[in-house]
Amino acid sequence: MPCSVPRPEHPRPDFLRDTFYNLNGEWSFAFDDENLGIREKWYQPGHAFPLKILVPFAYQTRASGLGPTDAIHPRLWYRRSLVLPECMQGRRILLHFGAVDFEAGVYVNGEMAGTHRGGYTPFTLDITPFLKDGENDLCVSVTDLPDCTQPRGKQYWDTGVMGCWYTPVSGIWQTVYLEAAGPVALESVRITPDLDRHECTLFMKLDHVPEEGTETEVTVSHAGQEIRRVTSSFPEQRLTLPVNLVARDHLIPVFPWSPDHPELYDVDVVIRRDGQVLDHVRTYFGLRKIEVRGGRVYLNNTPLYQRLILDQGYWPDTLITPPSDEALQEDIRLTLEMGYNGARKHQKLEDPRYYYWADRMGLLVWGEIPSPYAFTPDTVTNLFETFSGFMERDFNHPCIITWVPLNESWGVRQIFTDRRQQALARMLYQTAKALDGTRLVSVNDGWEQVETDICALHDYADRGDVLAAHFASRAQVEEHACDWRPCYCENVRPTGQEAFLVTEYGGIAFSTIGLQGNVEGMESWGYHDKVTDEEAFFTRFRDVTDAIRAIPYCQGYCYTQLTDVMQEVNGLLTPDRKPKMDVERFRSLNRNPDMLTNQSV
Repeated sequence: MPCSVPRPEHPRPDFLRDTFYNLNGEWSFAFDDENLGIREKWYQPGHAFPLKILVPFAYQTRASGLGPTDAIHPRLWYRRSLVLPECMQGRRILLHFGAVDFEAGVYVNGEMAGTHRGGYTPFTLDITPFLKDGENDLCVSVTDLPDCTQPRGKQYWDTGVMGCWYTPVSGIWQTVYLEAAGPVALESVRITPDLDRHECTLFMKLDHVPEEGTETEVTVSHAGQEIRRVTSSFPEQRLTLPVNLVARDHLIPVFPWSPDHPELYDVDVVIRRDGQVLDHVRTYFGLRKIEVRGGRVYLNNTPLYQRLILDQGYWPDTLITPPSDEALQEDIRLTLEMGYNGARKHQKLEDPRYYYWADRMGLLVWGEIPSPYAFTPDTVTNLFETFSGFMERDFNHPCIITWVPLNESWGVRQIFTDRRQQALARMLYQTAKALDGTRLVSVNDGWEQVETDICALHDYADRGDVLAAHFASRAQVEEHACDWRPCYCENVRPTGQEAFLVTEYGGIAFSTIGLQGNVEGMESWGYHDKVTDEEAFFTRFRDVTDAIRAIPYCQGYCYTQLTDVMQEVNGLLTPDRKPKMDVERFRSLNRNPDMLTNQSV
């Protein structure tokens, strides 16, 4: 690693305190296949673990120092010591985990500090009562069963790999860190933009009920210039605060966020009592509006045609953990260079810094929930908790314009006729509208729609004339089917307001570019016959892409996919991010000036 502490940067630029102590690096580690740890009290400081692991990389990865491996170890233990930096001493200490897959128990100096369920969502524990002067012991137990009621995404539930499912990850796979705060601290700052009213609304929540006299000062700036400063008392644990964004001395009233102009507003939130700063958090937001009207998508009241790439977010040596902050920036840069204006982050809650860089670099993003693969009451709970946690963590990112709760009926295989599975889809749609309300929802991306803003269909036909026949008319698609799956569930009718997009197509693989040593004994695959050279690739790409562009009611497309992943070699880039074709030529085809941008609906 280029640094002794991997992923040394602050993981949450959208929720940043000045106090930050990174706990990534070498931890002691043990497998607990016999499930002895709790009974034998491995959480006590005197118990030594035999292995070492490099956090935040899962044991299955090469980067962890223990992989690569596909061996299933359902119970894991981590341990490290920590001494608080001098600047944190005497303050309240918050311990943050970016993500631990799937269930975690956290012990400090042998005492249970807290637990968490959910492999993709963050959690925070106040560990102040458990700390002592000098050296402290931090121990984490993890349970990650090969359980298909968990939101797994592309993590295979068995050894080896299968189809387009890959090696799973277990345990800590995002940054672990400490921050310091006062007696009360901000738990969240949610900023809802209102482009038409030229304002935003802050919803702030403290982690404790504040004492009398607690107040907040909010400063909103743009490009280093203060726009507005608002002070308010904080009499309860929650506070809603509207902020006018029209600068008093500006001819331009506001600065909307868009891919072409990714303007961001910086926000400083200070909590005080009796002149003492109790907490100080820096965040930001973009003034952005996304909606569907009459079958069209509008960004900031202007029609939007989306050119998306399917991005699975896997790396050869680190799997779903980005190897570096630079790797995230490189993926976004390459996406933009190839002429895409957005990415559908497939089956993964991505590292928060991906959304940060997408905000800054101007890339639209669809946020998708990792799928489970069995339908039970636990599935419903797990999906709701993951989805609500996703919205809570990433609400302020303007780049995210669409939520995708379900994909291709994974985990709800009988949704076409099963009323309970349809109810789950509707529940997830309404959850997004209740908890967010500012973004679009593609509720079951692929087919078998219920209540949705986007009618998103997948079609991997390898010829343009076949695609054209499949989508000859919108009425034909809605009444019958897209290729081989029904467009809508039984007894569900479209409202006519949904926007139509082809959100998976292409998947063109090269016969001359294979596994690159990623998966031994597994034949590489893509969709249909592999092309033999660059010319054959461009011929097929243009044929199928132009066919989608010619669909008069279609509002955009999503090509499969950005990179090869393990045995799946239908990426535009190799796993180490090398383009397979001339990027400039690809960009010119992808951004075809003849593309229809005023489609009828």
